[in-house]
Amino acid sequence: MKTAIIGSGNIGTDLLIKSQQASETIDVVAMCGIDPDSDGLARANSQGVATTSAGIEGLVGLDEFADVELVFDATSAGAHLHHNAVLQKHGKRILDLTPAAIGPYVVPTVNLDEHLDAPNLNMVTCGGQATVPIVAAVAAVAPVEYGEIVSSVASVSAGPGTRANIDEFTETTAKALEVVGGAGLGKAIIVLNPADPPLIMRNTVFCLTQNGEPDDFRQSVAKTVEQVQQYVPGYRLKQQVQVDKITDADPVRIPQLDRKFTGWKVSVFLEVEGAGHYLPPYAGNLDIMTSAAIRTAEQIEARTRV
Repeated sequence: MKTAIIGSGNIGTDLLIKSQQASETIDVVAMCGIDPDSDGLARANSQGVATTSAGIEGLVGLDEFADVELVFDATSAGAHLHHNAVLQKHGKRILDLTPAAIGPYVVPTVNLDEHLDAPNLNMVTCGGQATVPIVAAVAAVAPVEYGEIVSSVASVSAGPGTRANIDEFTETTAKALEVVGGAGLGKAIIVLNPADPPLIMRNTVFCLTQNGEPDDFRQSVAKTVEQVQQYVPGYRLKQQVQVDKITDADPVRIPQLDRKFTGWKVSVFLEVEGAGHYLPPYAGNLDIMTSAAIRTAEQIEARTRV
């Protein structure tokens, strides 16, 4: 399937390399950006990919654009609004790697098959791709009344687009915890860790549920981790899943729900090591986004072929 990439930054460049090294069915034929000196455009050009630094308007003007079936948007939420309007006029399908969330949320292990025919699919956020599967795994055992996640990523792996989208990140991720993960109420926090040397991406997931059994939660989470590892090998549990009983003697208060909670607290600690296709392995936040996008694009291609 012939594809194009909008954005020549970290995510766009990693997408380009992944399509060439890790996919047999995704062919990137064009890339656009707005910085003529970007490493992404230079790499694409050296590999025979048509390039332009004139943004979306330049992409539309390339001869290769006519054959493009799917466009990856690896820019920012604000820019995606314009990109979507332009691409829809040209009848191009879009895989959105920004938190704009114009189209339905897609998390491969949870709901990939539900939205393959949508004109615009949203890959949520890096934190969403890492944690929504875990919330869904807990919800598969018992209803999750509240899900809270904290994603910590290396500051040097967060480019201008990521930094410009902090508010959208938290809002989109929290909503995906509810819509895709199944939480009654979701909350998301992102931390840009300035540590040097950079630390690997880490995610903490807390779920509150009134029912279920500890071993069932652990087994469901373990199964989900194995599923994500099929396309993100560096995705793994940092330690055993913790399941704690919350009693009337020591309840948890949830301000958003305006009540005290008793039942089970399921705590899951994850880390994501990147494949190192473009950026170092500590940038698992980029790797899980681009890996999920490639997996989704491959399924779209398979659906189109059938």
